[in-house]
Amino acid sequence: MDRLQPPGWTKATRWLKRRMPTGLYTRSVLIVIIPMLLLQTVVSAVFMERHWRNVTERLSQAVTRDIAAIIEIIKTYPPANGDYSEITRIARDQLSLNISVLADTQLPPPRPKPFFSILDDILADQINQQIRLPYWIDTVGDSRLVEIRIQLDDKVLRVFTIRNQTYASNTHIFLVWMFGTSLLLIGISILFLRGQIRPILMLADAAESFGKGQRNDGFVPRGADEIRRAGIAFNQMRERIERQIEQRTAMLTGISHDLRTILTRFKLQLALAGNNPDLHGMEADVEDMQSMLEGYLAFARGEAEEDFGELRLSELLEKIKTDFSLYGKEMSYTIDGEDLLSVRPNAFMRLVGNLASNSQRYANRLTIEARHSAKWLTLIFDDDGPGIPEASREDVFKPFYRLDEARNLNASGTGLGLAIARDIARGHGGNVTLSDSPLGGLRAVVRVPA
Repeated sequence: MDRLQPPGWTKATRWLKRRMPTGLYTRSVLIVIIPMLLLQTVVSAVFMERHWRNVTERLSQAVTRDIAAIIEIIKTYPPANGDYSEITRIARDQLSLNISVLADTQLPPPRPKPFFSILDDILADQINQQIRLPYWIDTVGDSRLVEIRIQLDDKVLRVFTIRNQTYASNTHIFLVWMFGTSLLLIGISILFLRGQIRPILMLADAAESFGKGQRNDGFVPRGADEIRRAGIAFNQMRERIERQIEQRTAMLTGISHDLRTILTRFKLQLALAGNNPDLHGMEADVEDMQSMLEGYLAFARGEAEEDFGELRLSELLEKIKTDFSLYGKEMSYTIDGEDLLSVRPNAFMRLVGNLASNSQRYANRLTIEARHSAKWLTLIFDDDGPGIPEASREDVFKPFYRLDEARNLNASGTGLGLAIARDIARGHGGNVTLSDSPLGGLRAVVRVPA
């Protein structure tokens, strides 16, 4: 699709996408405001500009006609003694013009035009059409008055007129009404949009909480029919998932009870058989079955029944450090940010413990870096062990997967440690990923919402 578009258009589109707001509420407000602003801009630029020009042209035409009439009177009936007081009185009383005749005077140099020069242009055109004499105008000085000077042979006619007589200056009233009404409509639209988007935000919060494993029983579908239908469908889906988890847990509890009974009988029979070297292998198999059963049940439960609480990260890491020292291995950690976490304590302790125990088993040194920001908690585990090949880094998260080439499991391993760790991290709304460590071994990164 981009091949059919010019490169400049593609770059402009990407630039606009990067700077557009991502929130639904902000985008909805822009959908309301931008067309209204475009409409007002067009109205102001087209209709109002033509209105100003037409009204200003008629007013300037009338004032210029009055000035032309005064010039004709001066030329036709020049006062013998140079007294223009009667003409000045007529212009002031009948035409609302303040005039004076300056003898032996020349026009001043032209003034620069203002930025908005519609009055200067129209008034200059009218003087050129009706009077056809050299002139000088000043519309910038006194904001209430306009000064016009006309060269009459050896004298200059100086005219002061009120700006309202030459310029449409009351148009701002229409603009005030237009923009004031627009602001009122935008305010009403914003209030309405907030009421419509709030149910969507509540649904998003409920879905996010459920994805993190938190219960949010207070969510009630609200808003428009479509949003209510989505909320009701979400509640039904959540209930089905929770019911399925409860049924699975109950079924596994029954299986656990039955299998444990059988394993207990095996152990009792082996104990009654005495210390028979031929039965040592069977005893080891029974212990392996017991370990695998417990690990599988723990993986299947996923600690889903535990509620969120507070956990101090430094205390957890300090326990792991003490455990490492008992085995004669080195462990260090750093914490950047808040020490107190809001997680499912037992599950999170098991997550960190599983990753640390892998390093304890296969490496001599482990460093843990914790970064706790406002949105995310990141834990970085680096060890100097044999590592895991890149091709197998996703397979090791599969239940009961054993990696014999790099990290050989001892008798206590069940192949569920990393699977349980990722399951717990995803239950918190995060994930666990593996990569190469700067220490030469394996790097495990845990990232969960804070």
